[in-house]
Amino acid sequence: MPGWTTEELSRIDRTDEVELASQRRDGTLGDPVTMWVVRDGDDLYVRSMHGRGGTWFRRTRTREAGHIHAGGVDKDVAFVVDPDKKLNDRIDNAYKSKYGRYGANIVGSVVNPGAREATIRLVPTA
Repeated sequence: MPGWTTEELSRIDRTDEVELASQRRDGTLGDPVTMWVVRDGDDLYVRSMHGRGGTWFRRTRTREAGHIHAGGVDKDVAFVVDPDKKLNDRIDNAYKSKYGRYGANIVGSVVNPGAREATIRLVPTA
């Protein structure tokens, strides 16, 4: 699978919110959901604030594919669940650093045990 370009990573990382649509069984895209995204090295991550039981997270399991729109980047992606659990502390810190201005209660919606279990790595597919 192709990786992110340096320019794509930078543009998405500078964007507060991304639009993510998951792919339905018939291959069409569902309605996009606005989410926060963080970068760790050459990878991008999102978390479901409602954990694995959240509607959006469950939809990503249908085809494990979708589309991201952020910072002028439009790209098809694979949703890879359960990245290396050792990364969770770094991902927590990335969320706190990038979105800390919104306050601990709001950032806490994606920095908690349930959200950590619903961490998804976005992998470009094209």
